Amino acid sequence: MNDIKMKINNLNFYYGNNWALKDINLEIKANKVTALIGPSGCGKSTFLRTLNRLNDLIEGARVSGEIFLEGQNIYDPDVDVVNLRKKVGMVFQRPNPFPMSIYDNVTYGPRIHGITKKAKLDEIVERSLKAAALWDEVSDRLHQSALGLSGGQQQRLCIARLLAVEPDIVLMDEPTSALDPISTLKIEELIQTIKEKYTIVIVTHNMQQAARISDYTAFFLNGEMVEYDETEIIFTKPRDQKTEDYITGRFG
Repeated sequence: MNDIKMKINNLNFYYGNNWALKDINLEIKANKVTALIGPSGCGKSTFLRTLNRLNDLIEGARVSGEIFLEGQNIYDPDVDVVNLRKKVGMVFQRPNPFPMSIYDNVTYGPRIHGITKKAKLDEIVERSLKAAALWDEVSDRLHQSALGLSGGQQQRLCIARLLAVEPDIVLMDEPTSALDPISTLKIEELIQTIKEKYTIVIVTHNMQQAARISDYTAFFLNGEMVEYDETEIIFTKPRDQKTEDYITGRFG
């Protein structure tokens, strides 16, 4: 089995004249959690968004280099971006459930992709909510508004909505930064559970969180990837002094 899920070669990214990512080379391993750490404005979220081409939506954005998924460069002109975003889904910093029922949130993606049979949709809803550790809390109110859920529940619903379309890779942009400690713990436990089936890349400002939940860690600074290794090595024996300075709180 090939353990490389995504391969990034010489990736550069520009917002107009601003060189935001500089020659990034990285291999993202399958069924592992890769954490992206670094101070604000260092390029972590920009890098995360290049992995499913969300930056395409930004006026004046330019990218060079290659990102391979299943042997194909996702920036090739013939790539179907809608299909790419089905395979590589995103969970955002703040929960963003749609203003509709819990059930309709989870079935939104499958319906777009042509699934209409109620029995199949029911099955997807139960499977996805169970995978997101939310089924037991909401199974008796599936047809009530998702906006009535707590912040932590809303974030798990957003994860369930993503899992409903069965992506290969789950991108998470600081998914717990707006949540309380108990909700944060539930999301962290969820990440550990779903990595058996999915490859996860997470941006986090929380050093302890990165150390707790990730298998690999990449440290970004000023648009460059300073260091990438197994998380335990990054946090105990980093090779670069800048990594050590950041992790020990000397800057950032």
